[in-house]
Amino acid sequence: MGGQAKSKKKNKPKKKDSRQNRDGGFVDLSPQERMRVRMHEKAKKKTAEKYSVQQLLEKTQEYMDSFDFEMASLFCQRALDVDSNNLQALDLLGNICSELGDMEKAKSVFLRAIDLSPDVGHSKYMYLGQIHTGLEAVDYYTSGIQVLLSALGKQDAMAQDGATGTTEEKDEVPSTKDVSVAYCSLAEIYLTDLCMEEGAADKCREFIEKALQYHHDNPEAHQLMASYLFSTERNQEGKEYLLKSVGMWLPAYKQSVASSATEEEGNEIPPYESRITTAKLLIESEEYEMAVDVLEGLLEEDDEVVQVWYLSGWVCYLQWEKAKQQQETEGREATEDETEEWKALQDAARSYLTNAKKLFTKLQCDDQPMLEHAEQLLGELGGEMEAEDEDPAVVDDFEPCSDDEDDDTAEDAMEH
Repeated sequence: MGGQAKSKKKNKPKKKDSRQNRDGGFVDLSPQERMRVRMHEKAKKKTAEKYSVQQLLEKTQEYMDSFDFEMASLFCQRALDVDSNNLQALDLLGNICSELGDMEKAKSVFLRAIDLSPDVGHSKYMYLGQIHTGLEAVDYYTSGIQVLLSALGKQDAMAQDGATGTTEEKDEVPSTKDVSVAYCSLAEIYLTDLCMEEGAADKCREFIEKALQYHHDNPEAHQLMASYLFSTERNQEGKEYLLKSVGMWLPAYKQSVASSATEEEGNEIPPYESRITTAKLLIESEEYEMAVDVLEGLLEEDDEVVQVWYLSGWVCYLQWEKAKQQQETEGREATEDETEEWKALQDAARSYLTNAKKLFTKLQCDDQPMLEHAEQLLGELGGEMEAEDEDPAVVDDFEPCSDDEDDDTAEDAMEH
């Protein structure tokens, strides 16, 4: 009898398991949680019935183009709910997660894409290279370059045979410019993170030369060569590369801004971080007016980068200081026009540095030497501006909606 009673006790969990399966595996969830999961599953099924994966991805791209990455994430996830192995959706979602600052999820998404298709599509390797640092980043960029070169080799072979190719529309179409950009990324690592590694300088130069070999008009590659030459104290040669780099994009950029043009003029503009380095090198080369032009463009694109405000104040201070020193060297009294010009430069420097200091506090930056230098400069210029007409833009905290609201939002957005 005792044995039979024990047997019945052992059978009780099996009944629970059976109930779990019938209930969708949610028996341990609260009633509210079960209801939410069921509604989410119902919404996914409804989406799959009404919209194709391609339609969802087109909507994803539409929101990405308008920089609404929260909505883009929602539609991209819906596409993956329908087809979990869709490589285009995985690449897009990884990109979106990077833009939203969710690097862990971006990493897992790109790694899944690599597992599914290691030899096709270079962008996932490029993104992983950006997420990582040091030798890990080098490995991802190197793998991406191998994929790129293999794809280019296949394209060349098809072109020689007169074939039109069988590449699907969703597949990436690589170019020599992509190879150049990838080599720039490798060079940048050996110029920064791995600068103390044995042979780092030689590797840096080798990768820059390869970048120029694949795309000789790449301004980023010329700027990197300038950085490399400045770091090896070959300043005059570095300045030549720097001015050549800036000349490739800055005049066209200024013209496009003046004429309110868009699209093609900006295609060759280097990345934001690269242009910050360009501004620093221009300041070091005493090309102050050109540095101001570069920094103004950076502020137009993003006015919440402390370093850009600081550099803008620094270059105005240097212009102010240089003008005063020149007048003193000439041993004469300043003219009224010169005095007004100095006052304008002084006020501009104070304004930029005041904004830099405010933004430093708001964003809780950790570059203490930059803050200390900004405060030192403000002390020499007469102190902070007491009131600014325009402060750095404030980005309000975003409150994510619930899962149910997400479902409704996606349906409403698709209808429009």
